[in-house]
Amino acid sequence: MHRLLTAVVAVVALMAGPLAVPSAAQTGFETRASAAYVIDVTSGTVLLDVSSDIPLPPASMSKLMTLTMLFEAIEDGRLSLDTTFTVSERAHAMGGSRMFLETRHRPTAEDLIRGIAVLSGNDATVVVAEGLAGTEEAFATMATRRARDLGMENTTIANASGWPHPEHRMSMRDLAILAEHMITEFPQFYPYLAEPEFTWNNITQSNRVPLLGAGVGLDGLKTGFTSEAGYSLTGSALQGDRRIIFAFSGLGSERERLEEAERIINWAFRQFASVTVARAGTVLAEADVWMGEAPRVPLTLAEDLRILIPSIAQRNIEARAVFDAPLPAPVQAGQRVGDLVISVPDMEDRRVPLIAAAAVPEGGFMVRMQAAAQVLLREIQGARDGDATALQ
Repeated sequence: MHRLLTAVVAVVALMAGPLAVPSAAQTGFETRASAAYVIDVTSGTVLLDVSSDIPLPPASMSKLMTLTMLFEAIEDGRLSLDTTFTVSERAHAMGGSRMFLETRHRPTAEDLIRGIAVLSGNDATVVVAEGLAGTEEAFATMATRRARDLGMENTTIANASGWPHPEHRMSMRDLAILAEHMITEFPQFYPYLAEPEFTWNNITQSNRVPLLGAGVGLDGLKTGFTSEAGYSLTGSALQGDRRIIFAFSGLGSERERLEEAERIINWAFRQFASVTVARAGTVLAEADVWMGEAPRVPLTLAEDLRILIPSIAQRNIEARAVFDAPLPAPVQAGQRVGDLVISVPDMEDRRVPLIAAAAVPEGGFMVRMQAAAQVLLREIQGARDGDATALQ
């Protein structure tokens, strides 16, 4: 009785949502990074994926994990922005980029946020780690466990600063996951990452993130460098109502890192279009109903559907309603009965639930009798066809 039906749906203005772009060749963009991941956060669309799951030395980009642990402690009420921390000799002795903390200082949580977000202070990360977990080693274990909770499967935290360590690794996809978590869950703290400078111990230092205030929408996150992994960046940019997050690694200089960040931002915003496929409540197809009070039920979407697509593909989009029919009564309003399948050249299909736009109760006695008669007639016809075939 049931059969799979596919109906091509005429959609007036097509598209904008999470279709994955699996390769640079399909998008016309070639990154110079050895590993990269770019996602349009607004739609959930992966725009670029190059070796994004390989665990690499993240250097100072892993300080985003230290900041996240501090943000969560404040959000949970375990700390406040005014909570003071002790500076150990170990923290004071850290090399590399520094906040220039001294053991006599008692920085607040807010001071340390700025010391990490703006100055990339290795000393500040150790102070936070020891303040949250007692030791940096205990903090590393705690941070690795939290990374797993966030879905960061290719992350192992060995220290709070990103100081070179053979086991300290993060993938570009994991860094993007972490950045999105910070932006969406801690909007009250995210602006710290865009502050242009911070002064501590009478020393003023500038934010190390390139393109802040350059007019391209980049508004924060973190740079990194190790001799093993090269120059790297986890960044985010907002233009209009679209936000992208990107992470890349393996460039040869600070200049190349700046140029690659600008190339990615310009490409992501200029070469993809956000389009409405269909509005919630618009009838896209109708499905026959078996033994229902009504013979058919209209099908629609629960919410507006917008997807993101390459600009050159806007005229080559197909939407198909796919469902089993007839649907057995009763059918509930809002019940998922099939899928709207969106196809765009060189992109993975996207499937969106089709729901019943109205309820169809079971039919009464006459409806059931008519249905039974139809089944009986089909069986009789089938038997006759079989007899006729046998006689031949």
